Amino acid sequence: MPFSNLTGRLQETLRKLRTRGKLTEKDVEAALREVRLALLEADVNYKVVRDFIGKVKERAVGHEVLSSLSPAQQVIKIVNEELTELMGGTQSKITFASKPPTIIMMVGLQGAGKTTTSGKLALSFKNKGHRPLLVAADIYRPAAIKQLIVVGEQIDVPVFSMGETNPVDIAKAAVAHADRHGNDIVIIDTAGRLHIDTELMGELEEIKNAVAPHEILLVVDSMTGQEAVNVASSFDEQLGIDGVILTKLDGDARGGAALSIKAVTGKPIKFATMSEKMDGLEVFHPDRMASRILGMGDVLSLIEKAEASFDEQKARELTEKMRQDAFTLEDFKDQLNQIKQMGPLDQLLGMLPGMGRMNQLKNLDVDESHLKRIEAIIDSMTVEERRNPDIIGGSRRRRIAQGSGTRVQDVNRLLKQFNQTRQLMKQFAGMEKKMKKGRGMFNLFR
Repeated sequence: MPFSNLTGRLQETLRKLRTRGKLTEKDVEAALREVRLALLEADVNYKVVRDFIGKVKERAVGHEVLSSLSPAQQVIKIVNEELTELMGGTQSKITFASKPPTIIMMVGLQGAGKTTTSGKLALSFKNKGHRPLLVAADIYRPAAIKQLIVVGEQIDVPVFSMGETNPVDIAKAAVAHADRHGNDIVIIDTAGRLHIDTELMGELEEIKNAVAPHEILLVVDSMTGQEAVNVASSFDEQLGIDGVILTKLDGDARGGAALSIKAVTGKPIKFATMSEKMDGLEVFHPDRMASRILGMGDVLSLIEKAEASFDEQKARELTEKMRQDAFTLEDFKDQLNQIKQMGPLDQLLGMLPGMGRMNQLKNLDVDESHLKRIEAIIDSMTVEERRNPDIIGGSRRRRIAQGSGTRVQDVNRLLKQFNQTRQLMKQFAGMEKKMKKGRGMFNLFR
């Protein structure tokens, strides 16, 4: 989970502030020392930390804050605002061409996940109604072209390839191909190196001059910490980049790269990969990320994930079944599958306000294998049992447990959870009927 270490430290420090009531300048300075240490331990650039603490202190020790009715809340608000500003302030969007195709050039070192990220970006555009074209311009890394073709097949996006010919010619031919075939976005997967060298930069410069990309996006591995910031600075100085995509942010418990890149390079983070799945690319929102770090949640992103994962037609059907008290174990399993599509459970829980601290999450059962056990149990039932669980007696429960490789206690637990869910849905349906009846009575007097 990203920023888990930093989130825990910051939340504990700010919690202590809340318990003090009125604050003195000394209280604020002591808290900011803790914040400073937390940021340094998160591998945030020390100059960035120094400037950040200076800005927060300047605002937090003012008369208006210390004499306010809730000074701790004011300090937390300031920290949130400055964290947001540190990461760019507002979402940085992709620059689209006035006349398609929009050309996006993906650059970065080997091992950062550039080829897979190119596919994730293509899928993101495709899901928004675009017609992207992936371009295999990495002719040096063994199997790089084949890897991109496999990725393209996986997400059903075309891949343009000319084999191991000149990358500049490949890029120019790909743009012409996209123009002829109606692809409105061209994503060029360029070659990387183990380290930055003049040969690499020279080739990238030639491609840039040949196709005039609307966006040059640098893919960096967030797990490398400050090295990611150094790579971003070097690429920007020698090539000129428009933005950064952070990969493996879900596995970076410290998150220092995300908090340093914009301040050091001046270039925004535009996307971040939050899982290994092809749909694991997220638009980077500085304000939402700051809220996650401070444990305030990220409800907007959670809603967006739900909207992208849940089938509208199935949702209407489920609502109707709730009204008719016809909710079955088949529906229960379908809902679990849609939740799984939203992403890892610990990430989803981390988006809920107050759930950001890992010590809180550890107390919850977020084991993904638990969902697999539930699926196995339901799959071991007959159609009649899934649609009418009340008939499942002792012998049936033993058979289901044996068929699913689980224990009878697991089957009992699932049936209990299902009955509780069904009862809750009946209550919601009853409340809805009462509200409708109330509205009808109200209309009589209008």
